[in-house]
Parts: sequence; C-alpha cells; structure tokens
Amino acid sequence: MVTKDSSWFKDKIRVDQIEKYLGTDGKDFIPDSLIEENLQNKSTLALSEDKVKVREIIAKSLAIQTLSPEETAILLNVKAPELWNEMEAAAGAIKKTVYDNRIVTFAPLYLSTTCVNNCSYCGLRSENDSVSRGVLTLNEARSEVEVLAGQIGHKRLVVVYGEHPKSDIDYMASTIEAVYSVKAKIKNSGNTACIRRVNVNASPLSIEDLRILDKVGIGTYQVFQETYHKKTYSAVHPAPTLKSNYLWRLYCMHRAIDAGVDDVGIGALFGLGGWKFEVMGLLHHAIELESRFGIGPHTISFPRLEPAENTPFINESNNIVSDDDFRKAITVIRLAVPYAGMILTARENAQMRKSLIHLGITQTDAASKIGLGAYNRTKGDMQDATRQQFILGDTRSLDDVVKELALMGNITSFCTAGYRCGRTGECIMDSLRTGAEGKLCKLNAVITFREWLDDFASAETKALGETIIKKEIDEVKIRAPKVYDHFIDYYNRTASGERDLYF
Repeated sequence: MVTKDSSWFKDKIRVDQIEKYLGTDGKDFIPDSLIEENLQNKSTLALSEDKVKVREIIAKSLAIQTLSPEETAILLNVKAPELWNEMEAAAGAIKKTVYDNRIVTFAPLYLSTTCVNNCSYCGLRSENDSVSRGVLTLNEARSEVEVLAGQIGHKRLVVVYGEHPKSDIDYMASTIEAVYSVKAKIKNSGNTACIRRVNVNASPLSIEDLRILDKVGIGTYQVFQETYHKKTYSAVHPAPTLKSNYLWRLYCMHRAIDAGVDDVGIGALFGLGGWKFEVMGLLHHAIELESRFGIGPHTISFPRLEPAENTPFINESNNIVSDDDFRKAITVIRLAVPYAGMILTARENAQMRKSLIHLGITQTDAASKIGLGAYNRTKGDMQDATRQQFILGDTRSLDDVVKELALMGNITSFCTAGYRCGRTGECIMDSLRTGAEGKLCKLNAVITFREWLDDFASAETKALGETIIKKEIDEVKIRAPKVYDHFIDYYNRTASGERDLYF
C-alpha cells in the first residue's frame, strides 16, 4: 500500500518546479475572480447582444488570432441563435483553413490502472473496491499493439497510465519503447504495420522525468487539469493525495516544454466545474503558454463526465453539461484558440460525435477499449465496467468511423510525418496560423489513407474512400502543382505496396 509517508510519494512533487513559474506576486495564471467578473459583468452581457461586436470577434478568430479573455467571455454569453449559427460556421471555416478536411484517428491504450489518487469522479480511484486493476507486462503491452496496429490499422496511440509506483517513469519509458518495437503482420495484405506516434496521457512529472520521456520519442504529452476552478478542484481531489496539489498539475506543461517536449496537450473534464469557467481556464492556459514559450497547446481535449462503476459523484454533480451547452463550449474553444488541434473522444455516443465534427474537430479516437488488456479479449464490443475507468459512448470499429467520415466529406489521416520531420513545437505553430500545414498535410493524408484502405478497409469503406481520394488528388493538382509529380510518384508506389512514404 502506498501512503503519504512513502519516499516515492514525498519525492514526486517538486516545489521548486512550481515556484519558478509563478508570477512575481506569487500567483498562478488562473485568475478566478477575474474570470467570474468577465463572465458576469454588465459590459460583457451587453456586448454579447451587440451583433457588430460579436462579428468583429468572429472575424479575429477567422484571421487565426487567439482571442482575449474579454472577447471569449462575450462569445460565451451570446444568446441570439443567429449569432450562434455564425459562430458555428466560423468554427468549421477555421478548421478548414488550419487543418483542411482531415480528421486524425487514434486509440487509447491503458497500460496501468492502479492509482494512488482518490478522485471523486473516477472509477479507478483508490478507495473503489468494485473495480479490478493492474499493470500490463511488456509482453502484454506488445500483444495489445499487435491488435491495434496489425488488425485494426491504427498508426497513433495515446498510452494511459495511473499514478502509482508500479507505473513510474521507468515503466513508462519501457512500455513506450515496447510499443514502438512491434512490427505486426497484416492479415489482409501481408504488409507490416507499426505504431508511428505514441502520445502520453499521464500524471504530472518532474522536468527530469519528462526528459526521459522525450528521449524515448513521445509525441504529445497530455495532462488535463480536470477543472480549472480551484474550489471545485479541491473538493473532487481530496488531500493528501498527489493530485490534490493544483499547482503541480497546472504547471506540468511548463515543465514539459522546458524538458524539451515539443507538443503538449491540455484539457478539462466537463461536468466538474461550470462549463463557461472551464472554457475560460483553457484559454488562460493557452495564453500563458503562448506568452511564456511562444507556442500554445498542440491539442485541447474536452471530455465529459461519463458513468463509472460504483461512482455516485457522476449522478450528483451540479455541473453536468447538456448537449446544447457542450456544443457551445466546443464552438467557443475553436474560436478562442483557432490554431489548436481539438480532440473529441469516444466518451460521446456516435450520434453526438457526428453532430460535432464540423465544429472544428481535428482528432477523434475509434475502435476504443479502455479496459486493461481489452484489445486482446474476445468479448467484441462489450464493456466491463468493473475493469475500466468509465463507460464509453462509442465503441464502433475504425472501419465504421472512417466510413462515416468519408460520407461527411472528410479524409481520415494516418499521417505522422510532421513529428518525425521536426515540424513540431514553435515550427508548426507558424505553419498552422498561416494554413501552410494543412496544405502540406493533405499530401501525406492521401498517401496514408491509401495505405489504410488497401491494408484494412472493408469493401464498402474502400469504395467510399476511393471517391474521397480522387477528390483530394484533384485538389493537390490545383493547389500544389510544383510537387504534384513527386506526390503522384509516392502515391503510386504506395498503391503498389510500399509503405511509410511521406513529405
């Protein structure tokens, strides 16, 4: 049993790696009272009804400029349906400018479900005896990847760890290396598949530990604040757990960037605090990173509370977010931080996900399973609440998700080229703001989509994919004539069986 007196526990939080980032007044960058004031003052409420002002703010977003807290508060208070329609249209247009019509897919891989924390809303909290938990061995991790890469066709994973000495930094590094090591045989084509990008969703780490993760080649390092509202944070993360330290968590992205990690991902769990406050917290976080490091978050996630085994908090929360308000939150996040990737998770059901994609979503998971070792279990799509953190809303296959995206006019991208070519961090931020990254990524999206269609797609999905690919190739010929011949050479070689060609 891990107690607060164990050396592991005591050494985890480095006060010096909090204090170095605080303001000269000793305060953090989440100004609770100012956020509340921005959301509720008379000026904000009046301007939210001023169509000219609201449209000026929308225009700023369309120019791919980060909004101010005051501007974002105005948008959050808009009531006119006409203006919300315009905001939603702008959200879709911004995504098209920055990321084109690409949607990136990935899968979560839970490598450990043991945790020393006792978060009120989490099925894996330490006091919940109704859920079984454990830690995968390296061979078990490799076995999961055999399914994810060799049978489903994923190229990206987000590996997930509980906070526990059994899943410390050495375990993290070893399992990530194990994931990258797998070369899985593809049944349909005989080609070899592998995971090309491993993102990490884990607890806050020290700069020293983050350097270890950076060395093994992680992609984006994700840590979600859960709630930016300090009073709520304290209520749902009881002391003396590690997670009860708000500031250790708040500054983990700072430490990651200082450790050399190029891409960081932030998020909030909607349903803990008020949804408008969380949107403002995400914005303040993005502004802080931009101001201090010159780069904002690579991705923003916005999961909603979902049912979990023996976790009554979910039914008792006073801040459950309705579908309508969730839609508004996503729209305003896209407008407020227009360059960031936006991740919509399989916590949402299939119908909800379909209705939200056009609001600026850039990434979504598919064929997701979140039980320990679940990809190798033979129960199909059945979920076992006693073995996982919460209940997923959408467990459709990757093939079904790709097919739906194609019917919506989107190309599913399996590209990871930018990360391996160094188009990350500050470099990619400039490309995103100008739309250059979206144009370049279209080339790699087509090539990787060709790969996936030939290696994994059902006949129906492949037929729909061919239509999308033809349209995309025609666009490349018009928009990128200087590289068209090179692109077609790569495309034809991929169609003939070569793999992992990219720009």
